[in-house]
Amino acid sequence: MKIAVACDHAGYLMKQTTLDLVRNAGHAVLDLGTDSTDPVDYPDYAEKLARLIQLGQAERGIILCGSGVGACITANKMQGVYACVCHDTYSAHQGVEHDDMNVLCIGTRVIGPGLEGEIVKAFLGARFMGNDPGQERHSRRVGKIRDLEGR
Repeated sequence: MKIAVACDHAGYLMKQTTLDLVRNAGHAVLDLGTDSTDPVDYPDYAEKLARLIQLGQAERGIILCGSGVGACITANKMQGVYACVCHDTYSAHQGVEHDDMNVLCIGTRVIGPGLEGEIVKAFLGARFMGNDPGQERHSRRVGKIRDLEGR
């Protein structure tokens, strides 16, 4: 998969670890910045990442900011982007498996790099199960979300 990674200044110190995790998992990575701890506005980076998802230039994305919340709100304003803040491994894989989540948002002021690594691995290793026999309910539910988005 091609994975876009973006961060604001609060996420910068964890960004390199995230880039390495993605590469070590065998995925192509797009580094969208920021490239320092100088203050920037998280909506700019969340939008940049979400646009790549919309254009099909990245299959999934990871956004790092202080809490993960602002980046998540921003990314979810973009059609076709399904972002969630995850600070545990269960939510990170279940969000993909059941809800077709394509953007992981992490608060670097909330969790440390060890847990962040486990969350990223869970996110990258998961796949949407809605097309599997006996799992059609997930496609039905995600379809309802997409219908809401289109209205």
